[in-house]
Amino acid sequence: MKQIYSTLTAGALIVCAASAQSHVVLQDPAAAPGTTYRAALQIGHGCEGSPTTGVRVLIPEGFQATKPMPKPGWTVVAKVAKLAKPFTLHGRTISEDVVEVSWSANSKDSALPDAFFDEFVLRGTTPHQAGPLWFKVLQTCEKGQIDWAQTPAHGSFSKGLESPAALLEVIGAASEGHGH
Repeated sequence: MKQIYSTLTAGALIVCAASAQSHVVLQDPAAAPGTTYRAALQIGHGCEGSPTTGVRVLIPEGFQATKPMPKPGWTVVAKVAKLAKPFTLHGRTISEDVVEVSWSANSKDSALPDAFFDEFVLRGTTPHQAGPLWFKVLQTCEKGQIDWAQTPAHGSFSKGLESPAALLEVIGAASEGHGH
């Protein structure tokens, strides 16, 4: 009986791990307000067996001063646009900021095979108020794409969403010092 229980427990853990890998998720799903945050977006699979050739991330409003991390074998582009709400950083008013980051595989050899996972990393500063931030991700593959862009109508509960955006929960009180 003990062996059956161990087998069932191991099986349940594998199923949970597999379902966690079935979405684009952040390695660290929570951060404090007003601090520097390293967003490591984990891509757990390709598109129905096809290798991933591109990843595009829409930066959520309030996530500031975004800088992408280069990835060997991939071209990274940061798209800058005028902000609806300027912010102050180190005493300067910032009216334009990164609103989108994309990585594109430079060759078939650089593409992310379906059987592997990898991370696409950027960093920025979290908003000073607590709440959910949704990173919408378009995953492009040799054949097909997956638009990880669904968000719940309210809150941060994504159960039932087929292609949920990656969630960052900004929790706690804002920090008094710099977010570095």
